Amino acid sequence: MGKIFATGDIHGRLDKLEDLMDVVEADHNEDTLVFLGDYIDRGPDSAGVVEFILDLRETYRNVVCLRGNHEEMFLDYVLKKKSRDLYFYNGGRYTLRSYGLDPDTPPSESDFPKRHMDFFKSLPYYWETEDYIFVHAGLRPGRPLERQDKDDMVWIRGEFIFARCNFGKTVIFGHTPFSVPFIEDCRIGIDTGAAYSGPLTCLELPAKKFHQV
Repeated sequence: MGKIFATGDIHGRLDKLEDLMDVVEADHNEDTLVFLGDYIDRGPDSAGVVEFILDLRETYRNVVCLRGNHEEMFLDYVLKKKSRDLYFYNGGRYTLRSYGLDPDTPPSESDFPKRHMDFFKSLPYYWETEDYIFVHAGLRPGRPLERQDKDDMVWIRGEFIFARCNFGKTVIFGHTPFSVPFIEDCRIGIDTGAAYSGPLTCLELPAKKFHQV
């Protein structure tokens, strides 16, 4: 396996994602791009972010896209017609507008490009290598990976961040924004608040080198 380039929460900031990919020097055939979820909401161009990532999948051999809590909320609202207030409170209106939709009109699945909906529905909750576990929010301490709760993997914060290191591998996560990357031997947090005018961060492994825009 070549290098791994893991990118934190993008939140509709297509401008930052494009700039970041200009900075990251990943080999199209040997290296792996990992995105930790939260592609949408809060920023101005969620639809553009999803389209850009889908295009990356066509030019890079190895692209891993994980599910974040914002994709979970989006699917709950669009497919299950629930949690509207929660989704809008967390920036969902911006996503609907980016697709040319009126947020005051409840959307249906057919209002979105099929390949975008297929993307959202196919997102896994974690990805594992010999040395790392990649997940959006974190893991419940003391619970084997195969028994982790899906809600924890997209929503957990303090119980994971302040837990003793017992995850077996280094966990690379997003979800909780930090002003600078959160670095410990057993976990590295790379959401640096792109949704709030902070930088978008990419972690290069195994070098543990950070790229930011």
